[in-house]
Amino acid sequence: MTRASHGLTRAVAIVGLGLLAACGGRGDVERSVPLDDFSAEEIFLRGEFELEGGNPEEAARYFGEVERLYPFSELAKRALIMQAFAYHEDRDYEASQAAAQRYLDFYPADEDAAYAQYLLALGYYDRIDDVGRDAGLAFQAAQALRAVFEVYPDSPYARSARLKFELAFDRLAGKEMEVGRYYLKRGHYAASVNRFRTVVESFQGTTHTPEALYRLIEAYLSLGLDAEAQTAGAILGYNYESSEWYQDGFVLLTGRGLRPSAESEGWLRDVWGRVIRGEWL
Repeated sequence: MTRASHGLTRAVAIVGLGLLAACGGRGDVERSVPLDDFSAEEIFLRGEFELEGGNPEEAARYFGEVERLYPFSELAKRALIMQAFAYHEDRDYEASQAAAQRYLDFYPADEDAAYAQYLLALGYYDRIDDVGRDAGLAFQAAQALRAVFEVYPDSPYARSARLKFELAFDRLAGKEMEVGRYYLKRGHYAASVNRFRTVVESFQGTTHTPEALYRLIEAYLSLGLDAEAQTAGAILGYNYESSEWYQDGFVLLTGRGLRPSAESEGWLRDVWGRVIRGEWL
């Protein structure tokens, strides 16, 4: 097909489907006209037309009709990924994820599978609000984003997915810190230690790690566990010596006649060993 004839076909398809809107009010009138007599290409082009016109909800409907009416056509596969994209543009994230997941189920090895996985992840990521909200979305976003750069490392979405993964990962650490600070403030020191330990062991390298080590010094000193507080201080000083958290931790320790030093046994000693071997941060 020449470029001129393709353009003519596209124009005729868009004008033909556009007549549906000319019959009366857009929406109910269009939906009342059956699309069975239109080809897959005509319906798909109408979906693109609606998308370009800023109507992603209508676009998603047309792309869905391509899949419904012509499930075995070559355009059905393309329409499905476009439907996932259109739903995401409309901020209907659950519908977008459902379409993206169907694409992955039906076409796992297709060239657009990486984009389907990326849209699936964005459906979680774009709903993450602040760290005070449900951490489940951040966890699901991190898992889905990890799949993008691990399963499709050479895709054009891998770098963006990795950056968003780091942000989602940081949100999860932030949630642990929020709960830990809550316990610490109320004198539930053992409970706060568990939260800060999770950040140090499972979320190392996030922006919350130095504060978690400082809060461990606070909590352990409050529990009378000086050796543990000193070890947390040693780890903090080794990795974040120039940070304000280390300076404050150093003041706390020396105020008790203590110094940062790997004195304890247990999990902190294990972390210290990994620090020295270069296996932590």
